[in-house]
Amino acid sequence: MFDSNIWDLMTKEGPLGGPGKWAERGVPHRGWSCIDIEDLGAADAICEMCERQDIRYVHYMQHPSYLNILRCGCVCAGHMEEDLVGARNREKTMRGAAARRRSWPNRKGWKTSVNGNFFIDTDGFHIAVFRKGDTWSGVISQPSTGFERYARLTYPTDRQAKLAAFDAMMFIKARQSEA
Repeated sequence: MFDSNIWDLMTKEGPLGGPGKWAERGVPHRGWSCIDIEDLGAADAICEMCERQDIRYVHYMQHPSYLNILRCGCVCAGHMEEDLVGARNREKTMRGAAARRRSWPNRKGWKTSVNGNFFIDTDGFHIAVFRKGDTWSGVISQPSTGFERYARLTYPTDRQAKLAAFDAMMFIKARQSEA
């Protein structure tokens, strides 16, 4: 969530008065690209451009004339790449994924097999979560492509195994959309 006070200070080229790196010589204000976005789960970082805003959704910003990749909030990222709408849409997508992830383990589509395993068919994937000794593991497959992958780790609860399966599905979907 962005601080409305920071938003009020922004112009097309960045914040008035130049907090943080906006005021530093040698730090470009335009021409950045977002190379990744991450949900920290809580506002546990500070934007490395304005150096003021607490951020949960980190936009990783890269510039061809600047050595470091900066971890930025939505507003600064939007100004850096000159696309506020794009930055907002990226963050909105992440917020939606976070909400979907929270509700994933209790989603109505989960069924129980005759062996007591949990499974769900969604988004073109078949996901199964099963006991492995005293822990839980899983497998994710995509019948249309023949893809199948078993979890390398085990988890103490079925809930944690389901969340890991969700993360794997989202990773696979992101990779497929890049190709």
